[in-house]
This record gives sequence, C-alpha cells and structure tokens, in this order.
Amino acid sequence: MKKKPLFYLTLGAVIAALYAALTLLSGALGLAIGPFELRFSEAMCILPVFTPAAIPGLFIGCILGNILVGGVIWDVIFGSLASLVGALGTYLLRKKGFWAYLPPILANTVVVPPLLYYVYGFRDNTLAFLFFSIFVGEALSAGVLGAILKKGLMPFQNKLR
Repeated sequence: MKKKPLFYLTLGAVIAALYAALTLLSGALGLAIGPFELRFSEAMCILPVFTPAAIPGLFIGCILGNILVGGVIWDVIFGSLASLVGALGTYLLRKKGFWAYLPPILANTVVVPPLLYYVYGFRDNTLAFLFFSIFVGEALSAGVLGAILKKGLMPFQNKLR
C-alpha cells in the first residue's frame, strides 16, 4: 500500500518534466506563445484518463513550461490554471470517451486569447480571430495528438492506475 503514493508522486513528476520539455520544444519552434499555438505538450492533457497523478503533473508542468518559454506572470498563473481546470475536467469525464478531450480545449480557448490580446499585445489580430486560432491549435494538439497518445498508451492503462 505504501508504494502507491510514491508511485503517483514519481509519475506526476515525470509528467511535469515531460510537459515542460515538450513546451520548450514548441517554444524553440515558435509555437508556444502566439496567435497560433501548437504545443506538443498539450497532447498530454489526455493523461488524466489514465491516472489522477496527471492532474498535478500537468499543472506543475504547465507552470514550468510557461516560465521556460518566457511567459509573463499572468500567462504563468492563468494559463496554468486553465490547464489545471482542463485536467480536472478530463479526469471527471475519463469514462465518457470523446468528451474527455473537451475540457483542456475549452479551458485554453477561453483563457489564452485574452492573455494574447491584452497581455502580450497581439492586437494585429481581432480577439475573435484569437479565440478561433487557439481553439484550432488546441483541437489539433490536445484533440488529435492527444488521441494518438491515448491510443498508444491503452495497452499500459492498468499499470498507470
């Protein structure tokens, strides 16, 4: 029984580190902050389907990732909170198939565009365009890439619980 808390702590830490590293990779390619974001790390938002350890792992990983790509404090705070809300929603909907993909997509679609517009000053684009472009980026990263990741992890699902 004592193995479980240590396992979850370790798994959460690995998830946080991978999330931050993948965000850094997206940042190096210019895809981490801007009107069109395609963060490879967002594919990991499906992990709460497999384990509750992913919830704090994704949250801490997002904090670290946002700091590493040079995010401003408001993005570090609110972007990471959006990831936390998305992870919690995915965990709650983990047995609902397609619906489990929606919480991180919706949370980031609501939170990120105002940050881009008001905090980062991406005012060459309308706020409506930013909502659309972030939705598309999240649908691709958390939805499509997340589905690929989920399919790849299905054989290991019992080891992650």
